[in-house]
Amino acid sequence: MNSNEIQNGTGQFHRINYVKITILGFALAALWSSLHSIILPLRLLDFVAESQKNTYLGLLTFTGLLLAMIIQPVAGTISDRSTFHWGRRRPYILLGTAVALLFLPGIGFAWDYAAIFIIYCLLQISANTTQGPYQAFIPDLVPEGKRGLASGMKGLLEIVGGIALIYPIALFMDRYFAGEGSIWLWTVLVMLAIVLLGAMVATVLTVKEQPVSGKPQPPLLTTFYQTFNTDVRQNRNFIWFLISRLLVFMAFTTIQQFALNFLQDVIGVTNPAEATARFSIVAVTGMLAVVYLTGYFSDKIGRKPIAVTAALLGAIGIAILFMYQSYGAMLVAAGIIGIALGAFNSTNWALATDLITKGEEARYLGLANMATAGGAALARLIGLVIDFFNNYTPNLGYQVMLGACFVYFVAGSTLLLKIKKVK
Repeated sequence: MNSNEIQNGTGQFHRINYVKITILGFALAALWSSLHSIILPLRLLDFVAESQKNTYLGLLTFTGLLLAMIIQPVAGTISDRSTFHWGRRRPYILLGTAVALLFLPGIGFAWDYAAIFIIYCLLQISANTTQGPYQAFIPDLVPEGKRGLASGMKGLLEIVGGIALIYPIALFMDRYFAGEGSIWLWTVLVMLAIVLLGAMVATVLTVKEQPVSGKPQPPLLTTFYQTFNTDVRQNRNFIWFLISRLLVFMAFTTIQQFALNFLQDVIGVTNPAEATARFSIVAVTGMLAVVYLTGYFSDKIGRKPIAVTAALLGAIGIAILFMYQSYGAMLVAAGIIGIALGAFNSTNWALATDLITKGEEARYLGLANMATAGGAALARLIGLVIDFFNNYTPNLGYQVMLGACFVYFVAGSTLLLKIKKVK
């Protein structure tokens, strides 16, 4: 079976193919989840004061994710117009991942905040050169009536990737935090490198694309302009989609990014990395319970009803955190937010594949993930707000954070209702 047969409806898309086209998402999720929730918050304490940890963490990840917002759609647009003999996507997957593997050890070698800042940004550029083209496998290869299912599988593997290494990495990083030596930091970086390399090799060797003929690539500046030149009137549904996705992922990412500090400062846990890992495991259990099924049912009943309900469920989870600030309540909220994220992620991505323009799949999905990265980037800025209000009244900043997340969820679900004439 090849991509032409699939798109013409003459080929059969087997179950194993869902895994082949999404396995790279497992590795990328493992990389970013581990870095953002465990490794960077503890690594930065080697360079910055305790009272400024949220500010420096927020600025670091905000800058990196701004780069992701630019690189993903540009890399996607370039891959849309590529004419390599072995496909439009895999050359960029190979190149981007190889360069990311060169930069990953820099997290361990960094000697001050400026160094880790530069290394992290370079890692974002290279990994998103991979991610932009990779995301187009679903519209490239999956029959239209099965894209919800494929999006569910993508979401499932990303969730599993996000949690698969989180607990051992948390245990190792707690030892690093306790001053037992840099060997624990290097152990987790090697683990991430092995997973990323394995997924890249599996993708490049097993996914089959057809050679594409076409015109030579336009100049880079032209490509950059064409990537972000979107007619708002003609693409109104897609614009509402982008804004809604940005807001909802601002909420999800804020909770993920500052969970370790929240558990340490507000709940008062003694092993913050391990407690954060347990929080993540509960959330992932909720995600796993629904992500595949909601993708499947979105092919049957539509994307919007599930996505809207999921965003509102996320707001309920935030309300529980706001009212009951204990570790038990935190775990209950984690499960609810996990269910919300699993349902939202699979159905919302399927909605994105409904709204894209044929022939520009990677560009449009790069723009869709620009909203994801944009939401994640803007979420980091609340680190400054948290520290400001915490300095005014202890832990007040975390209450402001929760209030903002509640608003993000409700506003994001409301904007989804404005999208018309899709499944």
